[in-house]
Amino acid sequence: MDFSSVDRLLTRAVRQAVFPGAALLVRQAGEVVYRRACGLRCREPQPAPMTAETVFDLASLTKPLATSLAVFLLIAQERLRLNDPVSRFVPGFRGGQKDRVTIRHLLSHASGLPAWRPYFEALSSSEHRATERPVLGTRLGREWVYAQIQREPLDAMPGERAVYSDLGFMLLGALVERLSGHALDDYCRQHIFAPLGLHATSFVNLDKPSPGFASCAATERCAWRGRVVCGQVHDENAYAMGGVAGHAGVFSNLDDVDRLVGCLVDCYHGRQAFLPAGLLHECWQRDARVAGSSRALGWDTPSAQGSSAGRLFSARSVGHLGFTGTSVWIDLERQVHVILLTNRVHPSRDNTAIRAFRPRLHDAVLRAVLGRDEGRALNDE
Repeated sequence: MDFSSVDRLLTRAVRQAVFPGAALLVRQAGEVVYRRACGLRCREPQPAPMTAETVFDLASLTKPLATSLAVFLLIAQERLRLNDPVSRFVPGFRGGQKDRVTIRHLLSHASGLPAWRPYFEALSSSEHRATERPVLGTRLGREWVYAQIQREPLDAMPGERAVYSDLGFMLLGALVERLSGHALDDYCRQHIFAPLGLHATSFVNLDKPSPGFASCAATERCAWRGRVVCGQVHDENAYAMGGVAGHAGVFSNLDDVDRLVGCLVDCYHGRQAFLPAGLLHECWQRDARVAGSSRALGWDTPSAQGSSAGRLFSARSVGHLGFTGTSVWIDLERQVHVILLTNRVHPSRDNTAIRAFRPRLHDAVLRAVLGRDEGRALNDE
């Protein structure tokens, strides 16, 4: 396989400041065929090189790789079902159309909940600062956010349309905690990260000692926090919730993400028993119940136009993006997965050049994996 075009794309992206640095891994049919790190893990306050072992804030990859997976495990244990109403497990989330919202709706972003709310602003207000016990960045902050979400009015009827919603996955995090009796970070550590040997993967819980990563990719120069964020979650709402949230908060490195994704792919093909193959078959297909949606359950699928996966991933593919510059795409038909971890928000989230870069990169990777002739033929279709 000739990955020279991929090498050139990565080198050019660093030079053109698409991101300070990146780590990329490609696995095909169970074999790692490409693994490279380039650029810088931080520019400020002192430049430091990126390595394949650098730990990244995965941002919204938390949704498929932690929260959704925790829900899948609870389903496999028959402790809940996809069509169960959310109010069965989170009693405060009820009234009107909320009683119709199911676990499936939350996983497919079709609950009707709003996309986002600036809860961190309320938690950092003078009213909350004046309380005797600190709330911002604690478990108390997380419970406060859960209470606000339960009071949020729906913007649409459940199942009517898909709107990518952080709030829906925050609520899934609350559901995992209520049902399991464990904080989300503890549940994921005990039932996902530790059993799979993911030693560089964890939430960074602000109420607990830092896991002490050897090296971490810096994210934004954050005006709200007054510093360059490194080793704490970038997402403001997740930070306000103590670093543990269903929508963001997991940190990991290239090899751990590869091990986790590889496990899920093996489960899908019946080669591992961590999750039932049938469950993944159901969850890893587009939810046809929601008109016009590209969403699967906890994951996305390639859209017809402008997909971040590019033009060559098959229709039997699933993936997800993270705001900090991370992504995973899995072609289930060809048994190829591509993990791209970058710190594109360092030092500013205003840098959005990665949007154009991702599809070019994925096309180049698929052409390298498939061979020149097959890749060219697919590109011409």
